[in-house]
Amino acid sequence: MSWLNKIFKGSVNRVSRGHYDGDWHEGHSSDHTRDTYDDSDNEDIDRAIALSLAEEDHNKGKSVAIDTDYNLEEDEQLARALQESLNAESPPRQNVPIEDVPVPQWNIPVERVPPRQYVPANEPTPHVYPRGGSRICAGCQNPIGHGRFLSCMDSVWHPQCFRCFACNKPISEYEFAMHDDQPYHKSCYKEFFHPKCDVCNNFIPTNRDGLIEYRAHPFWMQKYCPSHEDDGTPRCCSCERMEPREIKYITLDDGRKLCLECLNSAVMDSPECQHLYMDIQEFFEGLNMKVEQQIPLLLVERQALNEALEAEKNGHHLPETRGLCLSEEQVVRTILKRPQIGPGNRILDMIIGPYKLSRRCEVTAILILYGLPRLQTGSILAHEMMHAYLRLKGFRNLSIEVEEGICQVLSHLWLESEIIAGSSSNVASSSEASSSSSSSAPTSSKKGAKTEFEKKLGAFIKHQIETDSSEAYGGGFRAGYPAVERYGLKRTLDHMKLTGSFPY
Repeated sequence: MSWLNKIFKGSVNRVSRGHYDGDWHEGHSSDHTRDTYDDSDNEDIDRAIALSLAEEDHNKGKSVAIDTDYNLEEDEQLARALQESLNAESPPRQNVPIEDVPVPQWNIPVERVPPRQYVPANEPTPHVYPRGGSRICAGCQNPIGHGRFLSCMDSVWHPQCFRCFACNKPISEYEFAMHDDQPYHKSCYKEFFHPKCDVCNNFIPTNRDGLIEYRAHPFWMQKYCPSHEDDGTPRCCSCERMEPREIKYITLDDGRKLCLECLNSAVMDSPECQHLYMDIQEFFEGLNMKVEQQIPLLLVERQALNEALEAEKNGHHLPETRGLCLSEEQVVRTILKRPQIGPGNRILDMIIGPYKLSRRCEVTAILILYGLPRLQTGSILAHEMMHAYLRLKGFRNLSIEVEEGICQVLSHLWLESEIIAGSSSNVASSSEASSSSSSSAPTSSKKGAKTEFEKKLGAFIKHQIETDSSEAYGGGFRAGYPAVERYGLKRTLDHMKLTGSFPY
């Protein structure tokens, strides 16, 4: 199963500050940008504006007021520019060249124009507000009046009215963040929207490009830092979720890790598994596929499972086997008593005993790996039971895709029946007629209501079967399931026995 790789970008917005004292004075703003201003563009524009204003004041007989705070070199260069303007022969107003002359900043918002171009004097300068004009605060809807104001998000605001959508406190910083057209403090935005790692509970760091990159499980959507794939963080052997730092998974004796939710319904010994075995036998009988022979069912450790696999001559098996349908005589070590959980969440006091298998029919035993939740144990058992049924009923020479495919179909059908029965049991238990309802669904009372996690786990196991990438198990299922849906299970099995393939 492949994991997802996610990258997401944020946005940084800036506030333009100004004041109103009968005239509008507003600083430059650049909304919805990520980088700093282009200072060279602003300087060229300011120079053009200064020259234009100087020319108008000369023609009207007025002097140009210059802020004395600027240095002497700037004043001298400005004087030379004014003198050149006086000596010129009435140059056309609509074609004022932008020269490289430093001028004071006039705090007039203008649109950015590429350098060495012309600003037509007969067109009004954008965003210059008339003397004595009135503007409305986008927050309180009252006039701005005299005093300071902020310009951002295509509106003007009283400083106290421009507030963070999360904490409702004024945004006084130069930069702020946006989400769904609402402003946020950068710190509030990070707390609410910057993804946190579900493993270490820290904010997921940015990569070399400044982007937030994380991994996500394709079913559970557990988000985590990419580094946890290589730092030894364990996964649950059943649901595959990574172990969070604040929760300690159970360590089985073979090194497998089991999360606490999966542990709640884990099947730990052979006697405990017999109840589940009877449920699945009833499920097969309900499909008119009763297995007459008494086949031993044994819960075993991983080592015992691997040893039995080496001695087995028949069957098709995955590299990591969780169940076996045996046909050879051998001695198997089985778990006789449910182990205890000791210090450090480790398994203790596991009692194991030998079990000698005798060949009375084509199947000598079914082995299942211990320590898995009931639904996962049952899905493996239904798969191996189908192998046993095919051998006992004389299905010969089936290809690996057909045999493993139909076994996966039965596993999937059993899971569906369990999930549906668990849901109906929830409804029945809350009804006064629960006893009569359970009579129409004989297995629901035995299985009991499913927790929300068990329902989710059942859907996950079905998802694993449906999306298995292997040609035999995944490809076989995707060929067999539509055949069973279209023709029914009996006709599909009859066709398989005759032709060795699924009907189309």
